[in-house]
Formats: sequence, C-alpha cells, structure tokens
Amino acid sequence: MKTLRSFVVLLLLGLAAQCARATEARILRDVEYGRADGVSLKLDVSTPAGEGPFPVAILVHGGGWSSGSKSGSDKPGNGADITPWFAAFGAGQFVWFSIDYRLAPAHRWPAGFEDVQTAIRWVKAHAAEYRGDSSRIALVGHSSGGHFACLAGVLADESTRVQAVVGFAPVTDLVTDTRNRGGASTSLQALFNIAKELTPETEAKLRDHSPSEHVRPGLPPVLILHGDADKTVPLAMSRAFQEKLRAAGNTCDLIVLPGAPHGLLTWEKFLPDYAAQMNAWLHTQLAK
Repeated sequence: MKTLRSFVVLLLLGLAAQCARATEARILRDVEYGRADGVSLKLDVSTPAGEGPFPVAILVHGGGWSSGSKSGSDKPGNGADITPWFAAFGAGQFVWFSIDYRLAPAHRWPAGFEDVQTAIRWVKAHAAEYRGDSSRIALVGHSSGGHFACLAGVLADESTRVQAVVGFAPVTDLVTDTRNRGGASTSLQALFNIAKELTPETEAKLRDHSPSEHVRPGLPPVLILHGDADKTVPLAMSRAFQEKLRAAGNTCDLIVLPGAPHGLLTWEKFLPDYAAQMNAWLHTQLAK
C-alpha cells in the first residue's frame, strides 16, 4: 500500500510539472510551415506564459522583397530589422509567429506572397497547439512585408481571412511608388522581372498587385503606423490608403509617429507608447 501511495504521489507530481510546462512562456525556432519549389518554409513562434488561448499575430518582415529575416534581420540594425516587434507583441500577450518567405530575385512574384498565404493557413490550423486562438488573428507587416500583409488582407478568401491587419509604413500603391521614384525601384525590378521604365504593361501589372486597387467593403479592420519623416515610403501613401478603406465602409486607423524614419529600431524614441496604442487597438478589434 505504501508503494502504491508513493507511485500515486510521483504520478501527481509529474502531471503537475507537465501542466506547469504547458503554461510557461516559450520560443520555438525554425518550425516548418510548408515547402515550395524544394524550399523549406520556416517560422519562429513565441507563446506567453499562461493558459490562453491568446490572440495571434503573424509577423511579415520587410526588406524590399529581397532581404530580411524572421529572426529580426539578416543584417541586424538595418532598416528591415523587426526586432522591436518581439517585445511589443509579447507585452501584449500575443502568440506571435514570425515567418520567413522566399525572396527575390531567386524567387520572383508571386512566390513570397503565396508563402504568406500558406503561413496564414498553417497558423489557422495549428494556432491551438501553441495556445493561440485561431479566431483572433492579426497579420502584421513592415514596408514590403506590409505590402504582402495588406494585399493578403484585401484579397483574402475564407482560408486566408484574418481578423485584423497592421501595416508599419506599408507599400500599398506600387504605381505611385514607381512614379515617385522616376521608375521602378531595383527591388520591384527584381520582384517582377521588369525594367525601370514605367510602360503601360508594367503599370497594369503594378496596379494589379497594389492593395489600394483591391479595396472593397467587408474587409478586416486595418491599423497603419507610419513615421512622418519616412523617406522610403511616404506618409501620403498611407493616408490615401486609409481614405480609400474608409470610403468603402471599412475600419482603418492611422498612428503617425512625429519625426520617425522608415526603420523601426528608433520608433520608441519618437512615440514611446506606440506599441501600447497598437496592442490596445488590436485587443479592441479582435474582441469584436
């Protein structure tokens, strides 16, 4: 009898330890979410402490469609570094999934965009395994990653629909971007395999892949964060996108960071509570 009691005690202690581990904070690296053209598509996932289920954020890095990394940046400290997101979404009690995707010019359009859509489907199917709530998903992107996020938001079908989209200085109008630069940027040339000159054919292609050209009623709420000193993606582009979304009856709010540049690393200096504002907005929208 004493041996049986000892066994039961050990069993209960083991179960208690398992429960504790199941609710502790953790980060998992290089989880495969798909394969495409022989490439293993991977993401990192961070789960906060607690039982959940927690709201979910899918993070899409920028880097001109041709660089960047799910781990922060392939060149730490540069304009595509998304490191500040990790603490921000952790503080907001989100399960976050930071994804890698195929990059141009080795993988031209629509490879990277299709990877984002694959990631959304995978997260919706697997969120519960990481204490995430698949009915409360926000898609978040910076710069070219913001282009992917916003385009996925406006083109979503039932399999890729999310409940909110957040764009950090997102590229939402490729035609305007090209005209502002006096021709297609080297990044867009690599992405679409086009020349610098803005021909009617090129303009049609860029317009077709611009989020601003696919605005319609019934889209998920959108939050845009943009610095007014951004010299890479003009604030005016985000204001125009907001106007279009609202005109179609959608929710779109804009947080302007006075003096902030395109890169995210110094944003807290210009608006210390921008992450708290974002989290408050997301929790409000995802609760609806």
